[in-house]
Amino acid sequence: MSLTAQHAEIQEQLQALQAEMSALDLWSALPPSAQALASTMPFMYDTLEFHQWLQWVLVPRLNALIDARSPLPGNCNTHALGEHEFSRLAPRDCSRLLAVLQRLDHALNTGAAKH
Repeated sequence: MSLTAQHAEIQEQLQALQAEMSALDLWSALPPSAQALASTMPFMYDTLEFHQWLQWVLVPRLNALIDARSPLPGNCNTHALGEHEFSRLAPRDCSRLLAVLQRLDHALNTGAAKH
C-alpha cells in the first residue's frame, strides 16, 4: 500500500474514532491542562484517561504525520489497552469503538485495514 493510501485509510479510521467516541460521550471540547499533557508516562496514564490520550495525543500526532506526508508508526496496539480501559465504562457498549481501534492498529501495523 502506498503511503498516500495508508494516510487516507488512517484518516478514515481517525474520523470513525472521533464519531464513536462522540457517540459514547467520550470526545471533549475542553482539552486537558498543559501540565496533564506534559506527562512522560506511557499513554500519560498518570494524568489522562485513555480516551483523553486518544483524543488529545494520538489523533493529533497521527494527523500531524499525515499532514507532513511522513511515514506512520508501524507498531501500534491501542485495541488491547482499549479493551482493558473501556471495560470500566459499563454499561456503555464500547464494541464499535474497540472495532475502530482494532482497524486503526491493523492499518498502522500492516499498512492496510480490514473492512
